[in-house]
Amino acid sequence: MDEREVLDWARFGEASRELSHSVADDGFRPDIILSIARGGLLVAGALSYALAVKNLHVMNIEFYTGVDERLPMPVVLPPVPNAVNLTNARVLVVDDVADTGATLQVVHDFCADHVAEARCAVLYEKPRSLVKCEYVWRHTDRWIEFPWSDRPAVVGAAVGVRDA
Repeated sequence: MDEREVLDWARFGEASRELSHSVADDGFRPDIILSIARGGLLVAGALSYALAVKNLHVMNIEFYTGVDERLPMPVVLPPVPNAVNLTNARVLVVDDVADTGATLQVVHDFCADHVAEARCAVLYEKPRSLVKCEYVWRHTDRWIEFPWSDRPAVVGAAVGVRDA
């Protein structure tokens, strides 16, 4: 995997703004933004400001264990959002990347019986993703270096997941 897609902070600002325009130009007006942590947190925050949506929820899902290494299936970590708070809402599910799509599928399935409508927005979508997102900034099949995870942690675990 020699070639990588590199996203720096300045380009992230442009990317999140362009992604926000895609959602707005499509006429979708979410009531709630549901962020997939951790990678989707910053993207969701940027979209929430651009789309004027103050109602943010978070689902923390563990899947990656290393560079291109994953658990057998995504695991939802507590606390899980209260489905009652999502009832009949238009939800924008936000993550940094739809790689395999497994994480997005878990969140989409969680929303399915509770929300009026759920759509997905990601910065990057890879061709192998099980979930085809409604809003995508870029398509790529390369490994992505994100500015929030391209360096080792300052404290804590010596080995962590860097990028997607």
